[in-house]
Amino acid sequence: MELELRFFATFREAAGGKTVTAEFADGSTVGDVLRELEAEYEGMNGRLIVDGDLAPQINVLKNGREVLHLDGLDTALDDGDRVSVFPPVAGGGEP
Repeated sequence: MELELRFFATFREAAGGKTVTAEFADGSTVGDVLRELEAEYEGMNGRLIVDGDLAPQINVLKNGREVLHLDGLDTALDDGDRVSVFPPVAGGGEP
């Protein structure tokens, strides 16, 4: 199946662009995709999945919906879905 992957901030740098279209096995889950991304992109290795769960403070969306509110890493994906990956964001403190 073909997925549209969108990356933001430091993950965009690791992937070499904002949007990547990639093929994955039919029946893949968000966890399957994230594991493949960690294996493919050095800048994502160990930053998407930690201790078998979604890494703290990152956001992963399936078609605009946070996967934590769906089935987490077990969220099923279908051909044509869009997966967006946001790294942790810090800041906003007083100067």
